[in-house]
Amino acid sequence: MSIAIAESAHGGFTDWMGHIQQRTETALAALLPDASISPQRLHSAMRYAVLGGGKRVRALLVHAAGELAGAAPVRLDRLACAVEFIHAYSLVHDDMPCMDDDVLRRGKPTVHVEYDEATALLAGDALQTLAFQVLADAQVADSPAGQLAMVGLLASASGSRGMAGGQAIDLESVGKQLSREELEFMHVHKTGALIRASVLLGARAGDPIADEDLRHLDHYAKLVGLLFQVVDDILDTVADTATLGKTAGKDADNDKPTYVSLLGLQDARRLAREMLADAHAALAPLGPRAARLGALADYIVHRTF
Repeated sequence: MSIAIAESAHGGFTDWMGHIQQRTETALAALLPDASISPQRLHSAMRYAVLGGGKRVRALLVHAAGELAGAAPVRLDRLACAVEFIHAYSLVHDDMPCMDDDVLRRGKPTVHVEYDEATALLAGDALQTLAFQVLADAQVADSPAGQLAMVGLLASASGSRGMAGGQAIDLESVGKQLSREELEFMHVHKTGALIRASVLLGARAGDPIADEDLRHLDHYAKLVGLLFQVVDDILDTVADTATLGKTAGKDADNDKPTYVSLLGLQDARRLAREMLADAHAALAPLGPRAARLGALADYIVHRTF
């Protein structure tokens, strides 16, 4: 399903996206501790890491899947913020000298550069725990068991069997030539796990969804998680630092395995188009109610094509 179809089916995808991005920014600002509250430097660093940057793709996926399930927007706001806090914490830690050692993120100095390494470490820690506090402090599911399952889903996507584990594999893979299967395994965890969780959390916040429909959504979410990374690898090759908001060519400079280094630029682009088609096919049984999810897959790809 194309962005044009989503525009006509849902009153304008671009307008909807801008609305959700602004709604998420407002909710994030409200849930973060104010910088005037002690310890001020830590709270200032947390707000610096989260606010005023990023496309909020994970928040958009939460809302798109949640709308499909008829979830209350206030629930989706909380879920979107929880996912964005996890994502922000991972970026803060990934940028530190002990990891990727980067100095630019979202067009501004990274947290350890703007503040210091100790503050960056603590800011990431605090953002991670804040994500789970946000899930615990208000009702986001129809039952306590459903809410507990959502907490478990986010924890699994963030931990050693998800994002943190994928980052560990990434660090171990520097200077190595991975097979496509090995590269995919890494990114299913490092990037894909949190994107998949975003879709499933949104879907679980509303009316019960049939098991078959949930399988279609899960398949879509896995494809989009990998698709996001393929496009990220392409952008790291073809885009400049000003466009990316982070240091261009960093993966190549660090001798990291990527889809571009494995397949070449043209075949990586071809793979992205194939994954996009597969993502739309996964959504097809869900009909027009999945239009926003289809448009988000298009948006992820068309950042570079």
